[in-house]
Amino acid sequence: MPTVLIVLIPILVIALLLLISCICIVPQANAYVVERLGVYNDTWSAGIHFKVPFLMRIVNKVSMKEQVVDFKPQPVITRDNVTMQIDTVVFFQVTDAKMLTYGVERPMSAIENLTATTLRNIIGDMELDHTLTSRDVINTKITAILDEATDKWGIKVNRVEVKNIIPPAEIQDAMEKQMKAERLKRESILIAEGEKTAAITKAEGEKESAILRADAVREQRIREAQGEAQAILEVQKALADSLRLLNDAAPNDKVLALKSLEALAKVADGRATKLIIPSDMQNLAGLVTSIKEMTADTPKS
Repeated sequence: MPTVLIVLIPILVIALLLLISCICIVPQANAYVVERLGVYNDTWSAGIHFKVPFLMRIVNKVSMKEQVVDFKPQPVITRDNVTMQIDTVVFFQVTDAKMLTYGVERPMSAIENLTATTLRNIIGDMELDHTLTSRDVINTKITAILDEATDKWGIKVNRVEVKNIIPPAEIQDAMEKQMKAERLKRESILIAEGEKTAAITKAEGEKESAILRADAVREQRIREAQGEAQAILEVQKALADSLRLLNDAAPNDKVLALKSLEALAKVADGRATKLIIPSDMQNLAGLVTSIKEMTADTPKS
C-alpha cells in the first residue's frame, strides 16, 4: 500500500500541474493567437480558455489598445532641392490579431519604413515654404496612405503627426533673422500706434480744455452783463420811485429849485464842454430845455 501511494502521488501532482497549465486567462484589451499542430486554430479574446496540452500553443499575444510610436527623423528633399529632417508620431491600433501575426514580419519596422517612404513622396512634391506651413495637409495625406496600406496587416492607422521639421542650418539662420525683423517691425508698429493714440488723446484733451475755458469766459461775461443790466434796472427803478414819491408829495417851488440845482451839479460833473444856465433858476421849463441842449451838444463834442 505505501508503495502504491508513493507512485500515485507524483502522478496526481503531475496531472494537476498539467491541468493548471491548460488553463489560460486572456487579459482585457488583449488577444491571443492559438495554433493546433502548427496550424492556426483560433483567436482568444479576454476571458478564461483551455488548451489541449502538446497539441495547442499560443503563438502571439497582441494588445488591442491604441499604440503610439515615435519614429526618428527622416531625411527628405523638397521640390526645390532643400534637404530637411522630419520626424513623425504614428497612432495606430490592431484590429485583427490573426492578420497581424501572419500578414507581416516585424510590423513596427514595416510601419516605420512605409512612413518614411510616404513622407518622402509627399514632401518631394512640395516646396520648402509650403512644407513649413502645411503640416495639417501633410498629416492628412500620410494618414490616409498609411491607413490604406496597413489594412492587410490588421492595423488601423488613426492619425500621423509631423512632430518636427528641421531645415538646414543656413535656412534656419535666415528664418530666425526674418522672424526677428518681423518682430521688430511689429514692435515699431505698436509703438507708432501708441504714440498716435497718445497724441490724439492729448489733442482731444486740449480741445476739451479750450472749450471749457471758452464756456467759462462766456458764462462769466453773461453773468457780468446780467449783473450790469440788473444794476441799471435797479437804479432806474429807484429813480422812478423817487420821482413818484416827489410827485406824490406835491413839492413847492423851492424844492423844485433845489432839485434843479442838484441836477445841474450832476450835469456839471459830466463830460459836457458847454453849459447853459437859465437866468431864472425858478423856471423849471427853462432848466429842462438847457439840460436837453447840453445833452445834444455832448455827442457833437
